[in-house]
Amino acid sequence: MLLVRTMPLTLIIPLTPTLSPRAGRGSEAPTLMPRYKLLIEYDGTPFCGWQYQDNGPSVQGALEDAVAALAGTHVRVHGAGRTDAGVHALGQVAHIDLEKSYRTDQVRDALNAHLRPHPIGVLSAEIVPETFESRFSAVKRHYIYRISNRRANLALDLHRAWRIARPLDIAAMHEAAQVLVGRHDFTTFRDTECQAKSPEKTLDQLDVTREGDAVNIVTSARSFLHSQVRSMVGSLVWVGHGRWTAADMRNALAARDRTACGPVAPPEGLYLVRVDY
Repeated sequence: MLLVRTMPLTLIIPLTPTLSPRAGRGSEAPTLMPRYKLLIEYDGTPFCGWQYQDNGPSVQGALEDAVAALAGTHVRVHGAGRTDAGVHALGQVAHIDLEKSYRTDQVRDALNAHLRPHPIGVLSAEIVPETFESRFSAVKRHYIYRISNRRANLALDLHRAWRIARPLDIAAMHEAAQVLVGRHDFTTFRDTECQAKSPEKTLDQLDVTREGDAVNIVTSARSFLHSQVRSMVGSLVWVGHGRWTAADMRNALAARDRTACGPVAPPEGLYLVRVDY
């Protein structure tokens, strides 16, 4: 309220509160809607994927149930990457808008409590500007594909790596992988149901390394096509077995034909590691 002194009269002028762009109107006080950025890990084995679907439980659905239990209303959880069924995450990122402001540790702990017994962990929560978008603000996504190159069955890594009994030529795989680095038309390595407007992507990294029986395929890009990573991995395994060479990989890429792709690797070896902003 502002006092304006004139002669001989004092005027009292009410001040209108300034509302946030996302504040509620029609109420006496502005309603704040803070945006929270969530860092999430999960075992994708029991889920039909990240995105909510009618045919089974999803990571997004489990998170939205947990947020509803905290906030008392349904809130959409927006993820940075739409991982497929059986694919895991070490560093998925999502954002939510809540009508009430909570401490970030309260959000993290409440969501973890409501997520049990799902194999999902909210590692951290932080308040971010309302311009932050978990999907569209991302500048790079990092994935790792884990192969266990051994004859023995998997015990601790069951559903968390692809077991391949035949020996793999890692040097040949890495050489062929470099054919795919850069900006290309990845139609050959794109799922036929992919909804991306363009098959062109820029692949920043595709490295193949070995440590004992563990073979890791690490890749990064701003974004990927549907099943692109698993398609590339399956084709690299053909190289590792001597069925393809780096030249065959180059020819498959140039074909721009889905039927020219090698086998699609199973989902259990793939992890979303990190999203950069």
